[in-house]
Amino acid sequence: MTQSNLLPLVLGVPIVAAAAVLPLLVDGYWLSVAVYVLMYTALSTSWALFSGPTRYIALSTGAFFGVGGYLVGTGMSDYEQSYWTMLVIAPIVATILAALIGLVTLRLSGVYFVIFTLGLAEMIRNLVSWVQNNFLGSRGLYVLTDLTEVHIYWMLLAITAAVFLFGWLLGRSRLGFALRILGNDEQVAQHVGIDTAQAKVILFMTTGFFAALVGAVVAPRYYYIEPNVVFSPELSFLVVIMALLGGIHRLWGPLLGVIPFTLLWEVITIYLPNATTMALGIAFLLIVYFIPHGVVGLAEKFLKRGEA
Repeated sequence: MTQSNLLPLVLGVPIVAAAAVLPLLVDGYWLSVAVYVLMYTALSTSWALFSGPTRYIALSTGAFFGVGGYLVGTGMSDYEQSYWTMLVIAPIVATILAALIGLVTLRLSGVYFVIFTLGLAEMIRNLVSWVQNNFLGSRGLYVLTDLTEVHIYWMLLAITAAVFLFGWLLGRSRLGFALRILGNDEQVAQHVGIDTAQAKVILFMTTGFFAALVGAVVAPRYYYIEPNVVFSPELSFLVVIMALLGGIHRLWGPLLGVIPFTLLWEVITIYLPNATTMALGIAFLLIVYFIPHGVVGLAEKFLKRGEA
């Protein structure tokens, strides 16, 4: 392995170390913003690892995130399980769910896949609400732990680092090579002997795993969980917009979209709380129309012009 291949790892270590010190320097509001930045970085990057090479626009992040958070709440409130036990169980269950969904839906393409994944979070939310209202007699669950905002920040930092490490390893694996061929032309990939269905399902499972793990880690911040809170279609759209804004064809691309859009979203939710849906729509249209390849693609385009 060449030095250039190891450069991301060499640079990543001090960056993670510096990020780990941040809670010792800030608190309150800005620590909360930093938690959101890490949360969306992990979600957007893991989303881009699937949607980047496959070109499938998955709007299922909110469903898996909700599964992770809700399983933690269910295990702790109804079955008296520890938070750490449910933190292990939740992403495993979500990964199995992602495998089942992937086997059925990844044979779809284009708008059909988008529509199905968009309805997934809503379907699960309504199913959970129906079960609670008709059989459990309560709508919400308590998630009471000793974890502080700092602990959640460090846990999310570890997950984010794991997502980047997984992406780095994936890019240098046979699966990553197969996915690059698949992204260019799925028929060519099939002709050269690549099991495209299996490759897509495996990567979709990793997206479900990381989304549920993030949801499980963030669950203590809610204290009281309801289906309408954790199964949020808005979260799925935010993840897609942030990833597209930064650029999904580079591992570090989504991070460049997460940081500015998280700050912008804070301003929108504070000063224009009734216009969030409109803001999402406008942001998506602007990104698709003006910077379809994200900030990274725009920067690479200018660099190529400069070299010419």
